[in-house]
Amino acid sequence: MDSDPGLAALRPLGGFFVLRASRPSPPLALPTLAHAYAPVYGGVAPDVHAGAGEDPLAFRVGKVAAVLRAPEMRVAASVAHQGLAARLWSVALGCAVRYGGVPDLAPRLLRWDPDAGAPDDLWLAELRPLPGDVGTIGEAVLRGHLAPLTAALHTRYRVATGLLWGNAASALAGAGRELERWAGHHGRADIADHARSLTTGLLDHPLLTGTGTFTGTLPTTDTLPGTGPFPGTETETEPGPGTEPGPGPEPGPLPAFRRRSCCLYYRVPGSGICGDCCFSRPPGSARPPGSARPPGPARPAAAPRSPRSRRSSPGAPSG
Repeated sequence: MDSDPGLAALRPLGGFFVLRASRPSPPLALPTLAHAYAPVYGGVAPDVHAGAGEDPLAFRVGKVAAVLRAPEMRVAASVAHQGLAARLWSVALGCAVRYGGVPDLAPRLLRWDPDAGAPDDLWLAELRPLPGDVGTIGEAVLRGHLAPLTAALHTRYRVATGLLWGNAASALAGAGRELERWAGHHGRADIADHARSLTTGLLDHPLLTGTGTFTGTLPTTDTLPGTGPFPGTETETEPGPGTEPGPGPEPGPLPAFRRRSCCLYYRVPGSGICGDCCFSRPPGSARPPGSARPPGPARPAAAPRSPRSRRSSPGAPSG
C-alpha cells in the first residue's frame, strides 16, 4: 500500500472496489461521511468542504427515491444504505486481500459525493495503513460507518434496524463473493480463501449475528444475488496502472447467502425480490390455487403485486 498510494490494485476488481486515494483532491466541494452521519445537521461544525446546514444524507436518499420512483422514502433509504455499505465492504476487503492491510477509513477522512450515480463515489483524504484482520475491518466498517449510518436512517426514516443490519450482511456477503469470483477467474485460490475467511469472520460479529446464513453454493451460470446497483447513471471506472490480464475460465461454485430480512426493494415499481431475500416471492403476490405458502417467516401485509423471478439486489458490488 505504501508503494501504491493510488491503490491501483483495486481497479481490476471492479467499480465497487475502487477508492480514490491519490491527489488531486476531489474536483467538487464534497462532504465527509462524518458530516453525512451526523444526527443533527444544524449542530455540526462545518469543515472546509461542507457547511453545517447541508444535508448530504437526505440528498442521497432523495436522489435514490427519484431514480427508483420509490413509493416510500424508507425504501429509498434502505437502498441508499445498502449501496454505501457495499462500497465500504468492497474497499475494505479488496485492500485486505490485495495489500494485506486496509487504509484508515475513518468517516472524517472519507469524502462522498451524494449526487453521484452507482457505485457511490468515495475519496480518501489521507492514506494511513492499518492491519487487514477481521477485528480491524469490523471496527472500521461496522463501528465506524454502519452503526452511525444505521442510527441516522432509523431515526430519520423509521427504517427498522434489523432490516438495515440485514442490508449490511447482504452487502458483505456480496463483496466477498465478488472477490471470490474475481480470484477464480484469475487462478488466485489464495485470494479466494482469504476473502471467504474475512467474510465469514465478519459475519460472526455481534452486530451481524442472526442476519443471515450461507445456504450452500451457486452455480456460476446463475445471476449472483446482491450484485446490482440501483438503476441510474453508473460511475464508470477506467482501468489504470495495476490492471491485470483479462478473465480466464469461470470459477467454481460460489457461496450462496440468504438473509433473514427484506430490504423492501420489491416495493419499487416493476421490481422483484432480491436473490438473497428471505422471501421466495414478493409479499402479497398471487400463488397458484391450492398451493402452500413457502416455508419461512410470516409475510407482512402488502399491496398485491405480480410475481417476478429473483433478481440481483440493489446497491451491492457488480463484477
